[in-house]
This record gives sequence, structure tokens and C-alpha cells, in this order.
Amino acid sequence: MPGVQNDYDTLAKAYSESNETDIQNAYYERPAMLALAGDVTGRKILDAGCGAGPLMAELRERGAEVSGFDPSANMLELARERLGPDADLRKADLNDPLPYADRTFDDVIASLVLHYLEDWGPALEEIRRILKPGGRLLASVDHPFAIHAIHRAQGLRTNYFETYNWTEVWDHAGEPVTMSFWNRPLHAMTGAFTAAGFELAGISEPLPVPEAQQLFPDDYRALTTSPSFLFFELTA
Repeated sequence: MPGVQNDYDTLAKAYSESNETDIQNAYYERPAMLALAGDVTGRKILDAGCGAGPLMAELRERGAEVSGFDPSANMLELARERLGPDADLRKADLNDPLPYADRTFDDVIASLVLHYLEDWGPALEEIRRILKPGGRLLASVDHPFAIHAIHRAQGLRTNYFETYNWTEVWDHAGEPVTMSFWNRPLHAMTGAFTAAGFELAGISEPLPVPEAQQLFPDDYRALTTSPSFLFFELTA
């Protein structure tokens, strides 16, 4: 269903609350991204698809100068409540030209956002445009092997080597919201990065932080024995 619009305005409050404490975000993706970012003191960082701003808040506490954008007005409202009225938050979409000057940022972080896009090319070109020479793009996405395995287990006749759309119903807000994603093979991901002028510095498959084991024993076991997210470090 490529025409599905991902309605984060409806999901905003409930999704944000879940994001603060669930294993996937609070104990897995976000700590892994912060570890990948390393020492960010004094670095000018853009959070692409910032949502309610938890990653921006962490980066700011670690000494970064942070900016963020999101297509959801309700998510941005929550981010402003968290970060304060002077925070550089803008309503923008990775499918469109970004409202930033050339060579503005040391780093762009795209946490679990690229898999919403059918075509990565224009978004990656925009990200490269606003990065300083030698700047980094740090990106996490749904692991293509994991998504394909789930679909095959569900009896779907998906082809790992194709880029295909898939949907999932979320009920964070107490009402069903259909979300749309694009799965693509690993070689298509790396090919899109290099075509946009990025050099691949690293690919990682991190594990949840150890504290998650007692809080979420079943989920922890699953996330430490099979892939869920894939992380990229790239330089412009």
C-alpha cells in the first residue's frame, strides 16, 4: 500500500511515551546510536526525523549543538516541550528539499527513518548537501534480513532481492493506524549511499544494553540471538 500516509500526528503522544521506556528504543536503538556518535562535544548535529526529541536531548546533554526536523507537527510540539522554546526545530520531510544551508552540519543522524522512503536518492543527496566536507551520516534502519524472515514466516511471497512495500498496523494511540515501510536488500542500501557520494565507514549490528535483560528477558533473548536493526556510519 504505497499510498499509506504514516500518521504520527495521531500516534504522537502514545508513541512518545512508549519510546521512553520500551526495549527497542530506550535500551537498544538509542543507546547504540549514541555509542556510534561517540564524543559529540561542540559538534553541530541534525536529528533527521527527530520525533519527540529524546535523542536530541541526549546529544545536547553531551555537548552537541543540536537541530531537528520532523514531518509531524504533534511530534514537534512534544519535542519543543522537552527541549524548550528556543530549540531549533522545524517541520520538514526527507522527501522534500531540506530547509538548511549547504555545509551546515558536522553530523546528520537518521534514526529509523530511511526505511519509510521508497527512493533514498533525493534524501541522501540533500543530507550530503547540508553536511560539511568529511561530515558523518549515522543511520539506523530495520534489518532487511529480519524483515524478510518475518514476512516469509508469515507465508508472504516476498523477494529479498527486491525493494518492496509492506505495512503494519500500530495501536499505540488506542486506535489502529496503518504504517507503511520499504524493505530493500543490503546491496541496495550500500549502493544508494555510494551513489549519493558517501563513503561507508562501518556497518554494525549492536545488541541491547545489558540492563534490558532483567527488564525484558524474552525480548532481550530475541534481540541478542537474531537481528533487528542495522546501523551505518558514512562520511561525506
